[in-house]
Amino acid sequence: MKAAQARAATLVEALPYIRRFADQVVVVKYGGNALAGASDHDGLALFAQDVVLMRQVGMRPVVVHGGGPQISELMSRLGMQPEFRDGLRVTDAGTVGVVQMVLTGQVNPQIVAAINVHGPLAVGVSGGDAGLIRAVARDERLGFVGDVQTVNPTILRRLLDDEFIPVVATVGTDDIGRPYNINADAVAGAIAEALGAAKLVYLTDIDGLRRVVDDPSSLIRQTTPDELDELMADGTIAGGMIPKVESCVHAVRAGVGRAHILDGRIPHVLLLEVFTDEGIGTMVVGER
Repeated sequence: MKAAQARAATLVEALPYIRRFADQVVVVKYGGNALAGASDHDGLALFAQDVVLMRQVGMRPVVVHGGGPQISELMSRLGMQPEFRDGLRVTDAGTVGVVQMVLTGQVNPQIVAAINVHGPLAVGVSGGDAGLIRAVARDERLGFVGDVQTVNPTILRRLLDDEFIPVVATVGTDDIGRPYNINADAVAGAIAEALGAAKLVYLTDIDGLRRVVDDPSSLIRQTTPDELDELMADGTIAGGMIPKVESCVHAVRAGVGRAHILDGRIPHVLLLEVFTDEGIGTMVVGER
């Protein structure tokens, strides 16, 4: 009886959040690290359940995914040596082919298939489809590494209006159709801005942002763009977290309601964040 009452209490707790976010867009960046993270449960299957439940209660989820570990793994199998500069993968003509192969041919179908176990819901797209992501080269020394120049969300809006869940692979194209490898964190933020999302969620392999990297008790539960600017300036936030944090900061300042950094290895972490009072991970808000 107590277990049943606890389940009922959880449903009641979720009700105001279901009402609040009905018909609202939620962009979820599912990181390659979360996909590859070691755990005893099938993290992708649980993630798919969360996304489907969000859709069934009236929310409009969009999934944006990376695939860094999977790209490096295939490069290694092909005898190619990954090279990074300032945290970015140097992407020559051969490497960009591997990036396309992994993101659009492996990771994207894997996520789409996991969601579609629950019904014909997910549709895979890449940044080149219908001009979704227009890219511009970042630095000639990095080869085919791009930044987001523009986002044309027309194809995403049409899919959402038809009650599909778009799953976006982050390969963009320039004005003559050349493919570019684009940081998935930046793409997720840009798509959230273009769609006027209520939430932007990053699922990765850490529990959130910490004031002291090695101290779990220093987890930052709630913060603002101004505070994050200070933490990046003094070096508290550094390395691979910078693209995520910069995307959170830019998105919230551009009107996205909330941004979250969560540990994608935790079972049903999306539901815990979206539908419970306590929440989990780090939340970025416009102001306290």
